[in-house]
This record gives sequence, structure tokens and C-alpha cells, in this order.
Amino acid sequence: MDFTLTEAQQDLASLTRRILTDKVTPDVLGPHGSGGFDAPLWTALAQAGVVDAALPQSVGGGGFGLLEQCSVLAEIGRAVAPVPYLTSVVMGAAAIAQFGDGQLAERWVVPVLRGDHVLAVAVADYGVPCGFTAEADGDGWRLTGAQTAVASGAFAHGFLIEAAIGGDRQVFLLDRDAVTVSSQRTVDHADAALVELTGAKATVSLGDIGEWLRLRGTIGVCAQQLGVVERALELTAAYAGERKQFGHLIGSFQAVRQRLADAYLDVEAVRLTLWQAAWRLSEGLQATEEVATAKFWAAEAGHRVAHTAVHIHGGVGIDVDHTLHRYFVAAKRLEFTLGGATAQLRGLGDLLAADPA
Repeated sequence: MDFTLTEAQQDLASLTRRILTDKVTPDVLGPHGSGGFDAPLWTALAQAGVVDAALPQSVGGGGFGLLEQCSVLAEIGRAVAPVPYLTSVVMGAAAIAQFGDGQLAERWVVPVLRGDHVLAVAVADYGVPCGFTAEADGDGWRLTGAQTAVASGAFAHGFLIEAAIGGDRQVFLLDRDAVTVSSQRTVDHADAALVELTGAKATVSLGDIGEWLRLRGTIGVCAQQLGVVERALELTAAYAGERKQFGHLIGSFQAVRQRLADAYLDVEAVRLTLWQAAWRLSEGLQATEEVATAKFWAAEAGHRVAHTAVHIHGGVGIDVDHTLHRYFVAAKRLEFTLGGATAQLRGLGDLLAADPA
């Protein structure tokens, strides 16, 4: 494949970076853990055309797709911006646009495009049993179960929920009023929730699209992680070029240079595996192995880069009020979202065992 970014990807990333650079500041973010959703920023991105650009024209979008979405997510990661683009656009709105009808798009996607609504997605991690079950009930289904740490769940207006029906699974669309939501505080922001259902009535099913959501969500996590570790490495390299110890810049120390070089290789591994997997998915090709490989690197390399950044920063690296801390905790959360490195290795082992060729 050609790893060169398209003109649309570059333009959309540039626009997103300008907006986020202007609006995402320490003062706006507030103290660490004070909140995980910046509603005015979400609206600003929508008004600038960032939110709708990479959705189908059939639902009012700009007609671009997954590659452009990943470019936006990388910029969101660079700025550690508290906006629900991954769940609302890459997973939720994209799924409704592809598997729903015009009425569903008007009800759920259009408000997202305007920056008025947020969608959350509750699907099981790889290798984890589904947290919800569904039973047929007249013209719909009754859903029961729970799932913890649902991203964007604390402030979502609608939920896409994967539930088991016998030996099969389906993804149902529920309004916030049908769901019991308890806000949770995660390692980086207070933007997740425990989602519980006790016989909630669902009348809309998007079908067996859980794997479709997992693949796109995993690629989205990798794209966001790329932005996080790329920016963390930039900040760390700049710090190493300014900080002195024993009368010398710490960037002149061999051990520091080696750590930075290793981190650079890790960032490039995340970048290359991400774009390979994203391209295959965007082309409709089989990409399960490539997505698992990309997530392995996003988790493993993300862990190493985040720790390298903290170690080189020294004492300020563990200061929760320092800018770097946001990148450290963002990388740690993304490391485990939808399955960490070990889970991805197990998944790859199962795939190779089933198809040794």
C-alpha cells in the first residue's frame, strides 16, 4: 500500500489541529480528572465541518471515510482533546449510516453532525463475554445486563449496545432514558460510565455488527494513540534539549538518547501498523490480523513511550498538574481500551491456529 496521506486527510488534520490548538489549553481543560467532555469544543468542531466531513453524503456528511476519521483522531490524541469523536462518529454515527435507514439517520446522526448529541457504544472487548442479553418481546426485545467503563457514556444521548441472543449477537440502539447510567472516573478523565439495563425495551436492531464496531473502534483507538505518543515524544525531546544536569543538557547523555531513539521507533511502528490496517478496512479487505497487530503496537509501544516520557522528565514527569501527565494517562487508558497487548497476541494466535497459511 501507499502510506502517503491523501490531500483530504492532510486538509482535515490541519483544520482539526488549528481548532484544537486554539481551544484546548490548560485553562480550558482544568485540573486533571475534572471532566471528560468539552461541549463547546464539540460544537465548534461540528460548526467547522470536522464532525461531518468523514461520514457518507447520504446522511449529510462530506463523503470521506475511515482514513480521514483516523487523521482527525490522531489530532485529537495530540491535543488530548476531551471530545467523543471516536464513539460518536467513527463507531456510532458510521454504523447507523451504514446499517440503519433514513429515519434512524435523521433521528440520531443529524444531531451528532450539528454537535448537539453524543453517542456511546457498549461492545464486549475481544475474548470477553457479552455483558448484555436480549430476549424477543412482541415487536422488540428486552435487554438485561451491565457493562463498565463505557466511553462517553456519562453524557451520551444514545447508546449502541451489543447483546447476546442465544448463540448470536445483535447491536441495539437505545435512548438515554431507557438506560441506567452511573458516571465513573477513569485514569485520565471522568468521561465513562457503568451502563445497566433491567429489561429495557429495544425496538431498533442494527444486526450482528459487533465485530464491525470492534474493528473500527480498535483502529480509532490506535489512531488516537498515535497522536498521544507522537506529541508526548515531541515534548520529551524538547525537554531533553533544554534541561541541564551536572552542567550538561540531558539530551547529550547516551542513555537519554537511546531511550528517545527507541521511543521514535515505537511511534513509527504505531504509525505504520495503524495505516496499513486502516487502509485495508477502508478498502473492504480482510483486516482482522492487521487490526490486532496495530492494537498490539498501540498498546505495547504506547506503554513504553509514555514511561520514557515520564522518566526523562524526571520529577515533573510525575506531577499530575504538568502537561505531560495528561499524555501519560491518555496513553495508559488507550493501551487497554478494547483489549491490551496480551489480548491482541492471543487473538492473533487463535487466527493463526485456525488458518496456518
